[in-house]
Amino acid sequence: MKKFLFTQLLRHSIVSVALAAPLTLATMMSASAAMDESQVYSYASAMKQAANSKNIAMVDKLVSDDALISMSRRGKTTSLNKNAYLKLLQDSWDQTSNYHYDISVSNIVTSGNQAKADVKTVESWVKNGQPTTLTTSSRATLVSTDNNAVLLRAVAQVTIE
Repeated sequence: MKKFLFTQLLRHSIVSVALAAPLTLATMMSASAAMDESQVYSYASAMKQAANSKNIAMVDKLVSDDALISMSRRGKTTSLNKNAYLKLLQDSWDQTSNYHYDISVSNIVTSGNQAKADVKTVESWVKNGQPTTLTTSSRATLVSTDNNAVLLRAVAQVTIE
């Protein structure tokens, strides 16, 4: 039962750590550009728009093919690749109503074509008449490709109210 509940809650929290666009090692090497803070803020704005419109195609473009998302809650950790992330996200949106997503970034450190940032998201939704608020605090690594920040790695701590 605990594993099922963790999976269900994780399903709702997946959007919190998604970040960027399709990326392969070849494109990283051939199309990388210097990263700046404005790219990180642009990512956050695009992610907020994609999540609030429940646009899985837009989120798909914001998540690297190579992304690895690690989420922890109450001592349990789950790691997701892009495909698992998108499936859980879509399943979650299909089962909830009144979904709202907010995101903020801070402590941005850039070096070459990468940035690390603290990412905080707050999601709320209603499922089976029960309102839920989920806060996720992540440390994310983004890579610049074609002047867009894309997620390479995210490590998140999830809190559910």
